[in-house]
Amino acid sequence: MMDTGVAKRYALALFQIAKENGQIDQLDEEVRVVRTLVTSSPDIHTFLQSPNIALEKKKEMVKVAFASASEYIQNLLMLLIDRHREEMITSICDQFIALVNEAKGIADAKVYSIKPLTDDEKRAISATFAAKVGKISLNIENIIDSNLLGGIKVRIGNQIYDGSLQGKLNRLQRQLLG
Repeated sequence: MMDTGVAKRYALALFQIAKENGQIDQLDEEVRVVRTLVTSSPDIHTFLQSPNIALEKKKEMVKVAFASASEYIQNLLMLLIDRHREEMITSICDQFIALVNEAKGIADAKVYSIKPLTDDEKRAISATFAAKVGKISLNIENIIDSNLLGGIKVRIGNQIYDGSLQGKLNRLQRQLLG
């Protein structure tokens, strides 16, 4: 079972280093790349998790795979390998991204729509809904949902704003029957 408290401590330590060195944006980009590589490549994930592979071999692979990453990212990955906590890499990345977003006043949002949103629509949604949740802007992930009849549904954290036609019809139905 993964301990999110431990992941938070690693992420906080990396965040403090990034803040002290004025490299928050750079490390944020690098952490996102690490997360993407580890989650999207089953080979890397399996390699890092395997107890049958020697630590030195894992470290060599990480040095090659993440050669362009900063020393802070490389040191973090080496430390995790030394402490047999490779399975925590994605959790630490998620926690670090959350800390960066909080510091910048950004929230992640999933916007469900019937068709892909334009950049102007994303900016308008970001401006409108960021204010509702007390943030400066939103990182929008647009999810195409063919079940919507029209409109959009916005999910920010555990809040859902349903402006879809289906949602309006459901609310109208409840009012008429209620």
